[in-house]
Amino acid sequence: MDVFPSGAQWVLRGGGYEATVVSVGGGLRGLTYDGRPVLLGYAEDEAAHAGIGQHLFPWPNRITDGQYTFEGVEQQLALTEPARHNAIHGLTRWANWTRIDDGSDETTVVAGHRLHGRPGYPHQLDLRLEYRLTDKLTVTATATNIGRSTAPYGYGAHPYLSVGRSIDDCVLEFTAAGRLEVSADQMTPTGLTPVADSPYDFSGGRPIGSTTIDNAFTGLGGEWSVSLTDPDSGARSVLTSDTPWMQLFTGEAVGRTALAVEPMTCPPDAFRTGQDLVVLQPGEAHTTSFTVSV
Repeated sequence: MDVFPSGAQWVLRGGGYEATVVSVGGGLRGLTYDGRPVLLGYAEDEAAHAGIGQHLFPWPNRITDGQYTFEGVEQQLALTEPARHNAIHGLTRWANWTRIDDGSDETTVVAGHRLHGRPGYPHQLDLRLEYRLTDKLTVTATATNIGRSTAPYGYGAHPYLSVGRSIDDCVLEFTAAGRLEVSADQMTPTGLTPVADSPYDFSGGRPIGSTTIDNAFTGLGGEWSVSLTDPDSGARSVLTSDTPWMQLFTGEAVGRTALAVEPMTCPPDAFRTGQDLVVLQPGEAHTTSFTVSV
């Protein structure tokens, strides 16, 4: 029996969309609408790369040096971004997830994973991902603290919006008040700067051109949307969420063929700074969702 690099393949169909969810990381291997890409995908015989479609539990983005202190105890995480000496994108991207719905509804997939404590994160979480297709794809992520200790927590996702061509030619539109600047060596946060009237101001919608972005944004105004539009065909892909942060990445790792739009419950280094960090008491759950549409 063949075993795919991304594990089991679970296909959803509905409303003109087709999505493939995989058991490795509970990730999203692709999303199309009437055959055209809405999110960047990867092939069945490939492993996920450049974070495509992955979920980031129990923290998104980076923790500088993999070190943080929580409730007076110093912790050291494995350095999963060794080139920058950071811990990046959580602990579950390469874990095997289990499908926990009965598979009777082709518009829905629900997957679960139990995250056990380990060096640097001695907490127990039950994690759940629900994918549902209607006139859009809704992804809902839930974490429940099933352990005895209070647990720091954050969530992020790593989808890439696509309209099937280079993003340089596409129109980007989003609104944010602040952009998080980072250091050149470790991408450690150094402070917020205003977005208005800066090279990162796309509030009116304009072509991306040669602009390079790999930053977190905040001041998103509650529910927010990021849209990517092909000015020639009119094809448009939109991601919407209500998280207080998002990361945009112009996809140099995928040849600027798609734009990573990453909803995040907290900014980079939240385990160190405490900024917008969720603290889960034993028995407490936290839920986040985002949608993708055309």
